[in-house]
Amino acid sequence: MALKLVERKDSPHLWIRGSVRGIHAYESTKTDNKEAADTIRILRERELLDESIFGKKINATFDQAAASYLESGGSTRFLPRLTEVFGSRLLRKIKQHDLDAAARNMYPDAAAETINRQCHTPFIAVWNHAVSNEWADIRKWKRPRKAKGTVVKKVKKRSGDRPVEYELAATFVSNMSPAPAMVMTALFYSGMRPIELFTLEASDVDIDRRWIALNHTKTGEPRGVPMHEFLVPLFAALVQRKSKYSQLFQNYRGRPYKLFENRGGQLSGSMRGARERLAKAGTPIPDISPYTARHTVSTQLVINGIHAHIKDQILGHAVDDMSRNYTKVPQAPLLTAINTLPVPAVWRDLDWWSDPLGATRTHVKWGKK
Repeated sequence: MALKLVERKDSPHLWIRGSVRGIHAYESTKTDNKEAADTIRILRERELLDESIFGKKINATFDQAAASYLESGGSTRFLPRLTEVFGSRLLRKIKQHDLDAAARNMYPDAAAETINRQCHTPFIAVWNHAVSNEWADIRKWKRPRKAKGTVVKKVKKRSGDRPVEYELAATFVSNMSPAPAMVMTALFYSGMRPIELFTLEASDVDIDRRWIALNHTKTGEPRGVPMHEFLVPLFAALVQRKSKYSQLFQNYRGRPYKLFENRGGQLSGSMRGARERLAKAGTPIPDISPYTARHTVSTQLVINGIHAHIKDQILGHAVDDMSRNYTKVPQAPLLTAINTLPVPAVWRDLDWWSDPLGATRTHVKWGKK
């Protein structure tokens, strides 16, 4: 049955209806001009014929892949600019030099890290989604790298860009109010990004299987995170919380932590308070922030001899080696790995462990302990 043009009472446009070698079509031409509509019908018929012979890969466009990616829960961050560039281009015709050229045009003065985050990472997330739909072939895309020998202006390092010993982290967290202390505890024993933790809901947590499902991540690809045994009592309590908000972690006022474009959330006041209390006590610890936890988990897993494949799976690192990117590590090794993270006695003995929900409304003001 060939395609033909039909009219619909509820639409001013002409529609295409029919099938080509078993592939059905019923879609608007988006025009009421018969000549133009007939041209669209002929082209669409040719597309379906090619698709019936060569598969969906022959006609899949970046726009289609991006739309499907968003429908599956993918992140919209940085994607609009990519769709402007690649739009209706066929996926099979997009090559490495096209991606690199798009990156240079969009971010001519940006550093390699910025280009990777804002161009290559979202593009690869869409591409990998297309691969899962069998719309594109698996491809190893090269990410931008900082040129060797580049002279880089030294800047003052920001707090949290280095790992710390777990004993030191325990001392810092023990000087925080319970609600933010619970956030930091979860970060130090999961390796999640702060923004990932702040968007967690009860339905994302499986206590029995010791598993956390992250559906919205920086790379755009969903992943699972193993739950350290130390966190089980905390998550078991939080999923029972009765609240009008869906977010699992909330501040002492019972509200979700605010999210920002380039930051994890509203913890700066809590961090400053802990630093001030420690400084007054004569034991200053200035260099801990929410992102310290992620660096610490990564470093500690390496020290503990955890295989790089498993470490990357836990942290959700974007990797260039496609064999690693598509390795589906079983949950058992991930759980074993995360449980190698040490738990100092100071952390285990915090008062709020006996009743996490009851302690969340307790707030310690700056300078007090």
